[in-house]
Amino acid sequence: MTIKPSAAIRQNYNAISALCKETGDPVYLTKNGEGDLVVMDIEAFSRREKMLTLRENLLTIERERLAGSRYYTTEELDSSLRQAIADATAGHEAV
Repeated sequence: MTIKPSAAIRQNYNAISALCKETGDPVYLTKNGEGDLVVMDIEAFSRREKMLTLRENLLTIERERLAGSRYYTTEELDSSLRQAIADATAGHEAV
């Protein structure tokens, strides 16, 4: 974890930007000795947001599963998709 005073962003923007890009880690900025802001590379931020969205989706699915919602095994899904493709192909050939 990198911690810098908030003045560092004004004085050394390029260095802080490079540090974020090189490490992929956020830089924590303080103001008067207290945490104030977090600065991070846009790519790292995007990855983090995607990961959080994925985790939220997985938690929702797990809650639904625990509540008794129907779920399918990969084998059931594969079979269903193959059948749908076969049905669509058969219907297409009849035209």
